[in-house]
Amino acid sequence: MSHAAPPRLPGVPAARRSELPPVHGAVICVAAPCLVISPEHGQLTGQGIDGIYRSGRRLLSRCVLRVGGREPVAVQGRSLAADRAVFTATVRTGAEPGPDPDIGVERVRHADGTERITLRSFTARPVRLPVEVLLGTDLTELAAVAAGQAGPELTAGVHAAGLRWSTGEAQAVTAAEPPPDDALASAGLLRWQLELAPGESRTIELRTTQHRVGRAPAGQVANPLADARAEGDDPRAEAWLRTSVQDLGALLLRDPEHPGDAFAAAGAPWRLGLAPAESLWAARMALPLGTGLAAATLRILARTQTEERGSDLGKIPGPLRGAGAQLPPGCTGTEATLAFPAVLAEARLWGMPEEEVAQLLPAAERCLDWLRGALGEDGFLADPDPGPRRCETQAHAHRAAVLGADLLAACGRPGAEEWRERAAGLRERFRAGFWIVGPDGGRPASALHPDGRPLPRLTGAAAHLLDTGLLGGGRLAPGLLDRPRAEQLARLLGAPAMDSGWGLRSMAVKEPGHNPFGHRSGAVRAYESAVAVAGLAQAGFQKEAAGLLGGLLDAAEAFGYRLPEMFAAGQRTAGSAPVPHPAACRPAAVAAAAGIHALTALAGIRPDAPAGTVALVPLPGAPLGALRLSGLRVAGEPFAVRISRLGLGMVEEAADALQLGG
Repeated sequence: MSHAAPPRLPGVPAARRSELPPVHGAVICVAAPCLVISPEHGQLTGQGIDGIYRSGRRLLSRCVLRVGGREPVAVQGRSLAADRAVFTATVRTGAEPGPDPDIGVERVRHADGTERITLRSFTARPVRLPVEVLLGTDLTELAAVAAGQAGPELTAGVHAAGLRWSTGEAQAVTAAEPPPDDALASAGLLRWQLELAPGESRTIELRTTQHRVGRAPAGQVANPLADARAEGDDPRAEAWLRTSVQDLGALLLRDPEHPGDAFAAAGAPWRLGLAPAESLWAARMALPLGTGLAAATLRILARTQTEERGSDLGKIPGPLRGAGAQLPPGCTGTEATLAFPAVLAEARLWGMPEEEVAQLLPAAERCLDWLRGALGEDGFLADPDPGPRRCETQAHAHRAAVLGADLLAACGRPGAEEWRERAAGLRERFRAGFWIVGPDGGRPASALHPDGRPLPRLTGAAAHLLDTGLLGGGRLAPGLLDRPRAEQLARLLGAPAMDSGWGLRSMAVKEPGHNPFGHRSGAVRAYESAVAVAGLAQAGFQKEAAGLLGGLLDAAEAFGYRLPEMFAAGQRTAGSAPVPHPAACRPAAVAAAAGIHALTALAGIRPDAPAGTVALVPLPGAPLGALRLSGLRVAGEPFAVRISRLGLGMVEEAADALQLGG
């Protein structure tokens, strides 16, 4: 969705706020609101942004291990799951002749601030090892750390089994088990003397919390996401889906005023909080895992809806988001307001209980009321107003109108016919005003200036024109493009100018201002690529959908199946690899949900839980071979589907009340 917006720090110039420290090489563990950022070697040195964080505050910035008076030799650092990582190192004590290490060191670090340091002896005789851990912290907020304004290390005090640091507003404690033989507060040092017999291992556990006792609770939210699984001819599908589900779950935060409601935070480390548009899109793409996340996110945003009379009545507030050099920033509140009725309409089809739908319906109607008043005299929606009429904004508005009408009709509310008529009018105006005719078949303008002049950039945002949404009975909603224009757009999205080989570019290569690292001017954004894959698949453009899906899966493999929110869009060549963006969030909610969206698009699941039906329209050709998806949720019950190598779909598990049809 959006690029990694810098943390806000009062008094710091905007230009400086945009200079985020690079984190693309970091090993990040997250279980919101807990976060650990480690270098690949695993030693927290007290420099840069590395550290253990909770709710945006750094509890520990330095955690340096020494064995036998020196630092172990780092061998490998890797993620084990969304919330934990392992760092492997070795030590050569000299007890044995030759160059081989004789002590193995494994550090398993958890997002909740727990670290287990295990030393294993490979020597043929007993060995006595002095072990030291140097600790320190500044208790600085993440925003200040990112802006290069971290404070000096604080002086530690001795805790019963470790060390403690405090300021007037915060404190942190690191406790050790077994307790250290010696603790030097002035040096931030814990010491042990460990005796290891041949082949023996010993473990030291460190627990860093905000309190003097107890373990920092991670995963405070009851996870509403089903534990979906994939298996098939391409084993990477299983790894991608598993990692995507884990990462999305690790980003869940609860509404502090309504702890029963959870939402997906935008991403780590820079945006570990509510971002209305991203949180809604992530919930929408995760609907195959159940409707719980969508319902909670919708409730949270409904509580923020503007109630004061005026032009913003019914709007869901949201910040501006950068749109690159060619357009001014767009308002994410506009996007979230338009997404609200669409997400509610689709969640109902996936099986959201009718009482929850009824509770949220008035907020959806207020969103539609806002849209009615926000449409300009030309019939298009400016974002922000006054400003450009963006291509994707019209797609969002049209989807809200069509799906909103379907929702109103299904719930016996007035206004459905009005919104169908408004949607039809928007389709007619869009095809006349946004389509730029050319000898190559034409293209959609990326935006119309306020005076009506088109901006003829080809951007990844055009993928939203193919994301029409789902109606009752397994029908796809009509789109802003007719069939010939949709075919032309599919050709454009599948051509090398837009398809980097690793996913969809946010701007075509030959457009003025193209930058392979530009978040809106060239970089691949995982969310937009998944939207394109699903939209192309639904519209029947098999070749283009399969090409983008294959590239995105290859990129996911290169990133350890944890896709960043964006990465550089250099053209893929033999032997090349996708290049990270140094400021991208990883994990990010929409990037994690993109893996779920892209893989479930292969099955073409189109439920209508209120009507008791589910349709399957798999992508022809089975680009990943045979594939089985299990652990999904339709109508609140387990759902499993198998796609054969011929591209034929079969439901293997479903609620008793569901009938295959549509």
